[in-house]
Amino acid sequence: MTRSFLGWPAFPEAAEHEVGNRQLRENVRRATHTIRGKRTVLAAERPDWEALRDAAAGIKDQVLANLESHLLQVEEKVTAAGGTVHWARDAAEANRIVTDLVRATGEREIVKVKSMLTEEIGLDAALEAAGINARETDLAATIVQLGDDLPSHVVVPALHRNRTEIRDIFVREMGRHGRPAPEGLTDEPAELAEAARLHLREKFLGAKVAVSGANFLVAETGTLVVVESEGNGRMCLTLADTLISVVGIEKTVPSWQDLEVFLQLLARNATGERMAPYTSTWTGTIDGDGPQTFHLVLVDNGRTRALADPTGRQALRCIRCGACMNICPVYERTGGHAYGSVYPGPIGAILNPLLKGLDDPQTASLPYASTLCGACNEVCPVRIRFTDVLLDLRAQVADGGKHPVERAALGAVGSVMEHQAAWKAAVKGIGLVGPLLLPRKIRLPGPLCGWTDSRTVPAIPRESFRTWWKRTEGDAK
Repeated sequence: MTRSFLGWPAFPEAAEHEVGNRQLRENVRRATHTIRGKRTVLAAERPDWEALRDAAAGIKDQVLANLESHLLQVEEKVTAAGGTVHWARDAAEANRIVTDLVRATGEREIVKVKSMLTEEIGLDAALEAAGINARETDLAATIVQLGDDLPSHVVVPALHRNRTEIRDIFVREMGRHGRPAPEGLTDEPAELAEAARLHLREKFLGAKVAVSGANFLVAETGTLVVVESEGNGRMCLTLADTLISVVGIEKTVPSWQDLEVFLQLLARNATGERMAPYTSTWTGTIDGDGPQTFHLVLVDNGRTRALADPTGRQALRCIRCGACMNICPVYERTGGHAYGSVYPGPIGAILNPLLKGLDDPQTASLPYASTLCGACNEVCPVRIRFTDVLLDLRAQVADGGKHPVERAALGAVGSVMEHQAAWKAAVKGIGLVGPLLLPRKIRLPGPLCGWTDSRTVPAIPRESFRTWWKRTEGDAK
């Protein structure tokens, strides 16, 4: 892949472009509505659904409050089981560690399990720069990679593509990277899946090195867990000689009993299944069984920054189920690329600024990529209060001087409202001259135009509520 989110425009500009793509909007709408419909049915099956959400949020908060001790336990258990633990402060360090580990094997092509974290740090591009070809093996991730595209959803990265577009990508690109697509390939899902299976089988059987992420990391035993629907993950995790797992530090859960809670929530929210078809676990190495060399790379890359934010730290509870995206009216219309990150939708609107800071227009615009309708709050399996975090981040943007004209205008209004006589005079004055001077549709100039581009200002009445109240003797009544 040569495309990258690096240098992506701010959300308003990117969204304006994406909403003009009618086919994309239709693809996203169809996919998100299908998944969320299945989720609704399966969630209703569980009488303890709300209790599970409470438990998941509590477990994650406990982990975040004691993260250092859990991570040290992970290191101890993984090392005792024959693995090697590496610590990466940021994307550059994580990429360097993984690149050096692959180079040490002498291999020049590896296979990968779908991982949002490796997308976040740009691992594929870093390996390519070092002369190493990293092949994605998840079907959706394969589609994205073959199409030199970018992911648009955390669970279904190619959600923005329809089956005809996928067929064209397979016919055009598969032969350049291995086994070509079968002659006469149609856009029937079964044929597309078979073409991908044949193409990827050669990769699985030939690869000596695999790279994965992990959905969860069980501290009490140092066990990693990958949850998936296709079996490609298990092929990578078992057939390679060397396995390198790149995992965010927040993926830790204390015990297997805690893991049980999340496994009951994840598949229902992510894909509308009662249980994922493949749940793979591995702990270190075992002689003669599976990879004989195992490396765990624990990555920070802004997570301790997010942890230090008293309101925003709850975003680190996220288990990457994508439920917030499937319910979000903004995501449904813009798709994932508008967010300029591998994390789109409501979770992207809060996680990206928390991980990267609000120092550039791209991240500073994301907290505004929301209607604040709260639908994401209602479906999140770990009870992230997205609206609370969004409002807090907006306050940080404003306090940081990103919108000085807006702040000055609101400050002036606030000063008038603090003085009763001044406020009464202002209300009376606007009632007299407003209907005569101000048009029904107002467009404010310069930096303030954002207030009126998407808002219709109500007609200004000639009589204020206070005046009406006194005229109708409301005080006496």
